[in-house]
Amino acid sequence: MPTKKKSVDFEQSLSDLEALVNQMEQGELSLEESLKAFERGIQLTRDCQERLSAAEQQVQTLMEQHGQITLQPMADADGENPAE
Repeated sequence: MPTKKKSVDFEQSLSDLEALVNQMEQGELSLEESLKAFERGIQLTRDCQERLSAAEQQVQTLMEQHGQITLQPMADADGENPAE
């Protein structure tokens, strides 16, 4: 029986990616360490993109009404509509 991929925690992946970038920017990694860090960064980026895509699909599904999708601007952090 195939095992399901663990649910990716977006915030943790993003935090790990930021830490990895900071570490690489220090310039103290060997070539091999840099390559491994780059490979890990690519995987973290893909995980974040997959989670964001899934969230976008979920929002679209929730907004679907009577077979049609109604697009509405999302509110920013203060709850205000940026388009207004």
